Amino acid sequence: MAPRVGLTAERLTAAGAELADEVGFDQVTVSELARRFDVKVASLYSHVKNSHDIKTRIALLALEELADRAADALAGRAGKDALVALANVYRDYAREHPGRYAAAQYRLDPETAMASAGVRHSRMTRALLRGYDLDEPDQTHAVRLLGSVFHGYVSIEMGGGFDHSAPDTQETWSRVLDALDVLLRTWPPAP
Repeated sequence: MAPRVGLTAERLTAAGAELADEVGFDQVTVSELARRFDVKVASLYSHVKNSHDIKTRIALLALEELADRAADALAGRAGKDALVALANVYRDYAREHPGRYAAAQYRLDPETAMASAGVRHSRMTRALLRGYDLDEPDQTHAVRLLGSVFHGYVSIEMGGGFDHSAPDTQETWSRVLDALDVLLRTWPPAP
């Protein structure tokens, strides 16, 4: 069977990313994409293998988009300014593209992960941390801390966990970033 004219893996990935933002990443399937394009599911299998394949492709797209935004935001910045810029990239991306943000958390096999833009994220975070003069293993601990705090805050905020009380979440976000900056500047040496 010849591939349907106009359908490509890239076009399906873009449509899958849009679908993820609209209905949630977990809801993206080959069947849902087929409905979106008004084609039979079988016609998509010449472009993607299965739902796992399309989710992996969306994850890779999201990681690439996030890395590009982070690189632009970090250019020429150091220290707290870089920390705030990177944190805001993640938060803003999650707000603008909730499904893609969820996709960026999708578990990739080790080979795919090593070839993904996730490696760029790690390098940029480590470059940011050079401004805090951290050596290994503290640098790795700090990369994990930042990822955990950014993702945790954004996930709770997007889930409505902060909607019930004052102050405004932006004020709390700023205080969290201030606290991270202080922590990184005074990071205790390993015991």
